[in-house]
Amino acid sequence: MDRTIRCQSCSMPLDPGFFASNADGSVNREWCRFCFKDGAFTNPELTVEQMIEESVRHMTNHLGIPLEEARQRSKEMIPKLKRWES
Repeated sequence: MDRTIRCQSCSMPLDPGFFASNADGSVNREWCRFCFKDGAFTNPELTVEQMIEESVRHMTNHLGIPLEEARQRSKEMIPKLKRWES
């Protein structure tokens, strides 16, 4: 089982320096700094489908993951994250 701490919005693995911040400036280990800053989502209107597409774009452009593998991973993981659970 993967025990990596992941952003509960985008699934990015979280390491020190990438954690989000709360409104009081404290560290929030549930989200990454790209998705959540100063106690709020950086893009509150984002849909789960848009997040999946952003994730696919990042994985293919920056991590070299093949398109179909990136799409499969994103569709499998992102809807299960805290931000997107219904």
